[in-house]
Amino acid sequence: MHEIESGRALRYFKTLSDETRLRLLNILDFREFNVQELMGILDMGQSRISRHLKLLQDSGLIESRRDGLWSFYRAVDYDPGRRFSDAIRYLLEEESIYRQDLEKAEALLKTRKLQSKRFFDSVASNWESMKRSIIGELDLVGEIVKRIPAAQSAADLGCGSGTLLERVCGNMRTLIGVDSSREMLAEAARRLERDGSQIDLRIGELEHLPLRDGETEVAIINLVLHHLRNPRQGLLEARRILRSGGTLILVDFHKHQQEMMRSRYGDHWLGFSTEEVESWLEETGIRVDDQHHYPVRRGLQVFLYRGSKQERSNTKREHEFGTD
Repeated sequence: MHEIESGRALRYFKTLSDETRLRLLNILDFREFNVQELMGILDMGQSRISRHLKLLQDSGLIESRRDGLWSFYRAVDYDPGRRFSDAIRYLLEEESIYRQDLEKAEALLKTRKLQSKRFFDSVASNWESMKRSIIGELDLVGEIVKRIPAAQSAADLGCGSGTLLERVCGNMRTLIGVDSSREMLAEAARRLERDGSQIDLRIGELEHLPLRDGETEVAIINLVLHHLRNPRQGLLEARRILRSGGTLILVDFHKHQQEMMRSRYGDHWLGFSTEEVESWLEETGIRVDDQHHYPVRRGLQVFLYRGSKQERSNTKREHEFGTD
């Protein structure tokens, strides 16, 4: 055991003997990024960045995921690499070059969010027809509504132009719609005004929801998670706003290779594997009660999970491993 531990320590220290690799580890401990984004943050060429990323990954300090044509990198979120990264973080916080890298990374994320909001603002009036081009004849909203339990309150997180809110409004005393796009909320307001419904529409990010802890009995995330850089954080927020035993309904695409979904629909993730989703739900404290799968157009498949919030005596480390 001593030899194994000694070998690991030597590997970690040798890997981080280069300043560029220290800078990369510091950035990837903050959030998940692809090579192109890292090139912009560090102002370095692709071959140089890729070479250092390979060494960091070979050492066990970072990991990558493949999503279509893109690869994304992040610091590992498990031992022993995580313990080592945590142990040296205070050293990086003391030096200006590492702080400046994180400021650039934060600025890049803000730019990406702004671009995403502008995209959804621009397509708000056509959003429903754009969704139908993928979902086809499947009444996905109807499938969701059938699985909403009897409750007094519900929140549609990423409500878009309000089609789900319109279908649910007669059954709830309190109904909240949240979206980061002002134009989407304006479309929802016009739709619901025609219906005569009084629904609370709020501007906000799914990773930082404008709701109090335990404010709602039902939370719905319908074809939104793949737009987030950090889906797990979105699920943690959904759990936070649910009352104990409350219901989460999660709908999204199974993992696929349709790259056009990025440019045409603003997707960040090309769907999710069953293992990813169920792992995140378990870590988040959501018990899966049932699940369903539906084929849609372009060879894609949609999953629907219904789960309930479980109380936890202790939680796993809430390290954000990636994506916002």
